Amino acid sequence: MPNNKKHTISVLVDNQFGVLARVSGMFSARGYNIISLCVGETENPSISRMTVTVRGDDGVLAQIIQQLNKLVDVIEVEDLTNSAFVERELVMIKVAAGGKKRGEVIELASIFRAKIADLDKDCMTVEVTGAQAKVNACIEMMRNFGIKELVRTGSIAIARSSAAGNGNGSDTDQ
Repeated sequence: MPNNKKHTISVLVDNQFGVLARVSGMFSARGYNIISLCVGETENPSISRMTVTVRGDDGVLAQIIQQLNKLVDVIEVEDLTNSAFVERELVMIKVAAGGKKRGEVIELASIFRAKIADLDKDCMTVEVTGAQAKVNACIEMMRNFGIKELVRTGSIAIARSSAAGNGNGSDTDQ
């Protein structure tokens, strides 16, 4: 898949065994790379929402949407890219934070409105939620303290309600 525009796709699927494998298999079989994939139950426990982030031109995106719609367990596919939507990501960063570093890490975490998820005498786990740019900036700043371990969720996204405005693209707040 060409390394072009980033697309965020919301896919509603039946919450059943094997659905994730079929969706990811479709991407794999056609040589499409998934940048990010998050899946979870919706307000209806029989339905899951997949937030899939891919890169490609509009033609590739059209093919992906067409192929997703052919899968039996797919209920709805929506390209959020050119509409107003809110996008968030979560990262947990375990950093060296012994001695004098501890206060500096706490101060930096507060700048990013991060939470301290865990700590001991030598390290601290910082939890950051926000737009991808915010998460990336926090990771870069935490590198100065020595990242021991990092885990991130990938993006989740939801369309904005019509009352929230008609701006395009992802929300960059927080």
